[in-house]
Amino acid sequence: MQKEFYVVIEKDEDGFFVGEVPALKGCYAQGRNVDELMRNMRDVIGMCLEDETDPVIQNEFIGVQKVSIENEPANA
Repeated sequence: MQKEFYVVIEKDEDGFFVGEVPALKGCYAQGRNVDELMRNMRDVIGMCLEDETDPVIQNEFIGVQKVSIENEPANA
């Protein structure tokens, strides 16, 4: 049976792509590009599923929103 998971991808300060599967606890990987990241994610997802003691939580992915706030200096 084929399972599908959402991977949240960010680019870190060193230029690496970092991915995380929110439905699997502690399931994350990185790669120099998105293709390498996704190969690594498939391997890590497989390992997480083998070690998974908690049930997989499949929430419906809605989207990503960016929020901007003013960083006000703290009053001493």
